Amino acid sequence: MTLISDRLSRFKPSLTVKISQIAREMTLKGENVISLSSGEPDFDTPDHIKESAIQAINNGFTKYTQVDGIPELKKSIIQKFKIENNLIYNENQITVGVGGKHVIYNLLMSTLNNGDEVIIPSPYWVSYPDMVILAEGSPVIVETNMKEDFKITPKNLENSITKKSKWFILNSPGNPTGAVYNKNELYEISRILIKNPHIQILSDDIYEHIIYEKSFYNILNVEPELYERTFIVNGVSKAFSMTGWRIGYGAGNQEIIKSISKIQSQSTTNPCSISQVAAKYALLGEKKFLNKWIEKFEERRNYLIDFFTSIAGLDPFIPSGAFYLYVKCEGFINKKLSNGNKILNDFDFVQYLLEDAKVAVVPGIAFGKSPFFRISYATSLNKLMEACKRIKTSIKKLK
Repeated sequence: MTLISDRLSRFKPSLTVKISQIAREMTLKGENVISLSSGEPDFDTPDHIKESAIQAINNGFTKYTQVDGIPELKKSIIQKFKIENNLIYNENQITVGVGGKHVIYNLLMSTLNNGDEVIIPSPYWVSYPDMVILAEGSPVIVETNMKEDFKITPKNLENSITKKSKWFILNSPGNPTGAVYNKNELYEISRILIKNPHIQILSDDIYEHIIYEKSFYNILNVEPELYERTFIVNGVSKAFSMTGWRIGYGAGNQEIIKSISKIQSQSTTNPCSISQVAAKYALLGEKKFLNKWIEKFEERRNYLIDFFTSIAGLDPFIPSGAFYLYVKCEGFINKKLSNGNKILNDFDFVQYLLEDAKVAVVPGIAFGKSPFFRISYATSLNKLMEACKRIKTSIKKLK
């Protein structure tokens, strides 16, 4: 009799987490690794947010709270949606979890039955398909391509819909590509969804504030008729550099919110009390610091685009949001290493960069799209410049 549940054999650990862990282990062994694998801003959490947490500790706010979030935080989330997104919610439509990933996990676990289908455009955030599988659903992967800016077309969406379709995942700005859907694209997608009332929409807006040149729109800004069928996930990790604080939130159908609370009551219970206070002040406080952060992200993005465009065999996709660069590496497939072995796929290419250049990036296969790799530029320009220098030296060795 095996000790391990069969369900664990149905999915794999996150490759982004795995590569970040390998990079950390190499660093502990004394190797000078530059890790560009993790989606974690290098900026510190703003002082006014940290001070609110310290005050909460000093005030003794260190006990259990309501399972799915304190009322004060829920009110700040409601205000955020009203002011920034022109969307109206009440407290029984809001849930707070231990990060956006936790909220999505709870959502899928509380709504999917065996065989329910979830439509996921590829490339996708690494955890979507595996969380669907863990919830006994069936991920339906819909291919997108670089020529169409890695966005699902209405036709491809419509062709992927069956009677078993239950959720459609829309991530904009997207991870790993940084693609952003405009109003017209969202409208065309909404036409298909209106015709298929059995499908719910999961709108993952975690990179909402990290956007260049374009404007952010949620699908509900374009088609309010989808209000009851749309569940929005967001959080404070990316926009406020609060990854370790672990606060995410969701807004949507009251019945779903109740079911999420039920699951959370028997798993994690409430999110950290102190982090909830910090998140409240993050959402309600001034956000001028974001302008400087986005300027730096854009500077880094532009540097990387120029660098990878200059390398024959590499083709970067220009992102409109988030802080990732998705680079096509088809020109290096079948290149020979010094030992005579060939690079057969993007995983081999990424492994080579880690071993030879001591630069950690994530292979495109982790996101369901090869041959690509993802670089996170949520780190200093100096580190990025050094990483690019190492990459250039390493790929020159390939034949």
